[in-house]
Amino acid sequence: MTESGKAGNQNELSLEQQEELLKVLKARFEKNMHRHEGLEWDKVQAKLVANAEKLWSLNEMERTGGEPDVVEFNEQANEFIFNDCSAESPKGRRSVCYDREALEARKKHKPENNAIDMAMEMGIEILTEEQYRTLQQLENFDKKTSSWVQTPTDIRELGGALFCDYRFGHVFVYHNGADSYYGSRGFRGLLRV
Repeated sequence: MTESGKAGNQNELSLEQQEELLKVLKARFEKNMHRHEGLEWDKVQAKLVANAEKLWSLNEMERTGGEPDVVEFNEQANEFIFNDCSAESPKGRRSVCYDREALEARKKHKPENNAIDMAMEMGIEILTEEQYRTLQQLENFDKKTSSWVQTPTDIRELGGALFCDYRFGHVFVYHNGADSYYGSRGFRGLLRV
């Protein structure tokens, strides 16, 4: 941090930004206790303050419409797991193809970005199918949108990619060309703190 309290580089938040983000996260945490029964905000906040670099990633999740919240505590790894908990796929991360290879393969009408690079730039992971299904057990997400999920290598090597959504009381997993993109498809992320 610089003396003025402003971030010293682009991947740091100022003290003011950190405080504002912590307020937002605390309010969401307290409003949605069903996502993290038995966990206490004070312990989450202490872990975040001790790992302030993670606040930048959480802020990116928030800034792009993900509404991140704690969904799990991994005792073995001593880490809190944050997932995007917005009702629909985060608005600021839609209309992206799956990865850079797919983006570069498009000859016309290229999207502005791809899910894998965006996640990496944000410092988060794209959910796996299993993580997506686990998230859906907390409440139902993506009733009108869909979200890219990590795709197995053998499918990706053949040009495909996987995405999921929630319809008719079930989680569905589908495939598409990795170079496809839609205004209603984004991706959900995960951050370990």
